[in-house]
Amino acid sequence: MSVRYCFSSCERLVCARVRTDHLAVYGKPCVIRSVVCLPYCTRPKSRLPPNLVDPYTTPSDLKNIMGRGPKKHLKRLAAPSSWMLDKLSGTYAPRPSPGPHKLRECLPLTIFLRNRLKYALTGREVTAIVKQRLIKIDGKVRTDETYPTGFQDVITIEKSGEHFRLLYDVKGRFAIHRITPEEASYKLLKVRKVAVGSKGVPHIVTHDGRTIRYPDPAIKTNDTVKFDFEQNKIIDFVHFDTGNIVMITGGRNMGRAGVIVHREKHMGGFDMVHVKDSLDRTFATRIDNIFVIGEGPKAWVSLPKGKGTKLTIAEERDMHRKQRAAQA
Repeated sequence: MSVRYCFSSCERLVCARVRTDHLAVYGKPCVIRSVVCLPYCTRPKSRLPPNLVDPYTTPSDLKNIMGRGPKKHLKRLAAPSSWMLDKLSGTYAPRPSPGPHKLRECLPLTIFLRNRLKYALTGREVTAIVKQRLIKIDGKVRTDETYPTGFQDVITIEKSGEHFRLLYDVKGRFAIHRITPEEASYKLLKVRKVAVGSKGVPHIVTHDGRTIRYPDPAIKTNDTVKFDFEQNKIIDFVHFDTGNIVMITGGRNMGRAGVIVHREKHMGGFDMVHVKDSLDRTFATRIDNIFVIGEGPKAWVSLPKGKGTKLTIAEERDMHRKQRAAQA
């Protein structure tokens, strides 16, 4: 097959036998089996025959023209700082499975059982634990060792009778907070979206990916619902309103708790919310980082040590000195 092509930036036209499939991969002059391949300069790219691969194509060439599927590994240095992993204990970290929480907003079960609770020494021991169906998350047995747990999730270990709720400390790290069996029957969900689905069915979408049909019509976006996952229904809700206690789930103030003071609306931008903590310190954050956890100043869930109050460096120093003096 003789085709006329433009060679380089020159105006001369060269007649040569070309292999179209090779051009589709390389797109540059080269010689294979004494066949000259010139760039496709005078013909639109869209007319190239699709999915034609030369038998001499290298893996690096394939990487540029076809998808390689989902990522299955996570380097330890690229893991979120909220996991608190050290650098020198390995090259990789457990990559969370797809689930209700994003990769950088979750804590895999392996990290929870091995690094936090110290119930396992290796990942293989974690697999042995979860395969015995001993771990429940929000009332459901989970056998995936990399299942992503996130904010407000309730983790139950029935064999030991322990219940935990995942919350943040004031430094933005996941705090493993022990709770009572009564508190372990429900969780708080932030309403991300209120919509009407097919056939006119109203529903809400929450921060952990749940879709709850036929909610109370008074529930709006940014409100918080109290969800009983044993009965699988909403038992109460609280509006996003001034005077209600909230916890910050993102940004520099992650983990802090306080009461809503004021909301600034910015058309075409991010709404800002001003919050006052128990020490009467005021700070501001985006509305997306606000999670209402109770009505008025009283929270519906117990808070971890510190109650969401962030101390200055000097205050932390003085507190540690008092603790050491008391121990001595």
